[in-house]
Amino acid sequence: MDLGLEGEKCFVTGSTDGIGLETARLLVAEGARVVTSGRRGPPGIGEVAHVEADLSLGGEPERAVIEATRELTGLDVLVNNVGVARQARFEDVPDEEWDEYWQLNVMSYVRAIRAALPSLRAGGGAIVNVSSTAGKRPSAGMPHYSVTKAAVLSLSRLVADLYADDGVRCNAVTPGPTATDAWLGEGGLADQQGGDREEVLRRVGAGRPLGRLARPEEIAAVIVFLCSDRASYVTGAAWSADGGTVPIII
Repeated sequence: MDLGLEGEKCFVTGSTDGIGLETARLLVAEGARVVTSGRRGPPGIGEVAHVEADLSLGGEPERAVIEATRELTGLDVLVNNVGVARQARFEDVPDEEWDEYWQLNVMSYVRAIRAALPSLRAGGGAIVNVSSTAGKRPSAGMPHYSVTKAAVLSLSRLVADLYADDGVRCNAVTPGPTATDAWLGEGGLADQQGGDREEVLRRVGAGRPLGRLARPEEIAAVIVFLCSDRASYVTGAAWSADGGTVPIII
């Protein structure tokens, strides 16, 4: 199926590994012109340009979007993918860490969207925000992650409603546990749960109705569809890509 992404001008945050990298890679494969972004150097997947930035800092999401828009001479698609998570008890999370999570997981999205709106409104465009199953059903083991990811869902619906008349679509994707460094990396979520990490990963995968963790490219496929012309009548939605993790229809 032709997704109608040939020549589309796309900016993907958090795209040097994991879901963001696979999203950027698939957009390039579909013929889109892509600018990647992250705290380290370019992934080398055929992107037009790469913006190094720490999007947790005020002003950095705006700068990244402005640079991407300049490199692409416009912007049609924004994918917000950055985020941070860790295992913690609610009562053990200090105020400073709540603030850090809010800045990266929510405000980076707010700031990037705000900076992208002039270009997106000029010709119609698509925004996809990566949330989480924890945004739909809070994880007791990741309290501040859950709350910020729920905020991303509200933000996505708000933006969809505000700018529909301008032809701007905004949707969210809610992945479940995915085989990226966030789970698999040293010191990642699997290690944080204690015990044998392979057993932890097996148990977490078995907790999904489909019986395994997602592959990052599976999440990327949903994101890229929502970026495309084939999703031209989809906005304000929160698409689950979680192997059936959240047992509700919403």
